[in-house]
Amino acid sequence: MWLIISLNIEKHKKMKQLTRAEEEIMQNLWSLSEASVKEIIELFPEPKPAYNTVSTIIRILETKEFVDHKKKGKGYIYFPLIAKEKYSSQSAQKLVEGYFQGSFKSMVSYFTKNNDISVSDLEAILKELNSKK
Repeated sequence: MWLIISLNIEKHKKMKQLTRAEEEIMQNLWSLSEASVKEIIELFPEPKPAYNTVSTIIRILETKEFVDHKKKGKGYIYFPLIAKEKYSSQSAQKLVEGYFQGSFKSMVSYFTKNNDISVSDLEAILKELNSKK
């Protein structure tokens, strides 16, 4: 019984949000699947962030349970613990809830009124929605 309660609590625990810098590092790590700090830095455009900065942010990501590592030689290889799709889904949901009162329709309406979404994009969205029925 205790195991079931623990699993349900864990299942509903909210995922922590990431800062912009943390998200940039996660984007690089998601694209690489696993990498050293040096390999993560290589994906950044110029000017590249300092090694110590990226290393510190990776340790923060480990604390937030987004990243883990394995030993390789004298260094570490880091890998994501959270799938990009899972984080993206929760971030999108948070956006809709926080700025559009939980209404996807309100969000689409906002972007349509501000010309941030084209007719062809709307048609593609409708096609995608209709294919899921």
